[in-house]
Amino acid sequence: MKLSTLGSAFVGLAVAQASTINYSAVTGYFLQDEESTDASTFDYTTENFGLIGRAYPADNENKKHESLTQWERFHNQVAELNDHSPPHIEYKVLFLGRHGEGWHNAAETYYGTPAWNCYWSELDGNSTASWADATLTPGGITQALKANEFWQKEINEQRIHTPDHYYVSPLTRTLQTANLTFGNLDLPKRSAHFKPTIKELFREGISVHTCDHRHNRSYIHDLFPHWSIEHGFTEVDELWNGVTGETSGAQDIRSAQALGEVFFTLSKKKSFVSITSHSGEISSILRVIGHRTFKLNTGAVIPVLVKAERIGGKAPVTSSVPWEVSPHCTEPPVSSATACVCPSGAAPVTTPLATGF
Repeated sequence: MKLSTLGSAFVGLAVAQASTINYSAVTGYFLQDEESTDASTFDYTTENFGLIGRAYPADNENKKHESLTQWERFHNQVAELNDHSPPHIEYKVLFLGRHGEGWHNAAETYYGTPAWNCYWSELDGNSTASWADATLTPGGITQALKANEFWQKEINEQRIHTPDHYYVSPLTRTLQTANLTFGNLDLPKRSAHFKPTIKELFREGISVHTCDHRHNRSYIHDLFPHWSIEHGFTEVDELWNGVTGETSGAQDIRSAQALGEVFFTLSKKKSFVSITSHSGEISSILRVIGHRTFKLNTGAVIPVLVKAERIGGKAPVTSSVPWEVSPHCTEPPVSSATACVCPSGAAPVTTPLATGF
């Protein structure tokens, strides 16, 4: 249970660092902001990333606004918000991208969610696939390439302002997705090059599932040697232990800390940020910024406009949020339809079933 203690200490530290910034979603710019938009059927590639066709106050400051695309005018609007905000307030557009389908997603569909959660997810894989720190399936690769094609279309037709900085979760499926999405784009002149920062805190919610157990730092570096790995990134994964997992509250604290290391670190003029992450982590980020729930399909991307306000004074001392033990079966469960039932009435255990990396 040593690493469980580390997990609690980690989120406790996050409270102290994250609580000095208040975040809020600035709504009214994207379809995903509106309660009437159905996340399950939303297709970002047919909706211009969800950007609503509307006028902006900043249009009045630009006599040539009628010749600009919607995304050019929106970029001007964000710049105007930052130009007229005091130093302790800034606005950023976060492009939140979920990784393409991984082998763990395929396995959960195959086995059913109850059986996946209480047995199969604790293994490294089966006879046909591995899902420990899962890689992309062929379908997941297709989804990432779809994002690549749409970004290029937006660059060519909308003259969209591409991200000023790129962040990526350290799990393999997100690294692959980011590379396929942005790696060979024909970027506009004077735009930031695609050289992402691999950031620990943007990883998926940490559970006992082996798909949440990242590879070693040296493995990640060998995959993408020219990418930046943030300072302090440990060689081995010190957060996953196969016994305890984050609560939603603990993950939200982690997400708030991650955002605190993105806001007020770049110039206000660098207001477009890409974060390639996971369904659970994106849901956590949306909770932290006060955005409506919006669950992304694999491979999907949504932008959100975020206002961050830095609060003066010392952060209050806050207790850590404990992680939870996750019992599971030692053999395939009897039923996978609605609930997990271990065979022969066996009691669930809390010891890891797989050694991982």
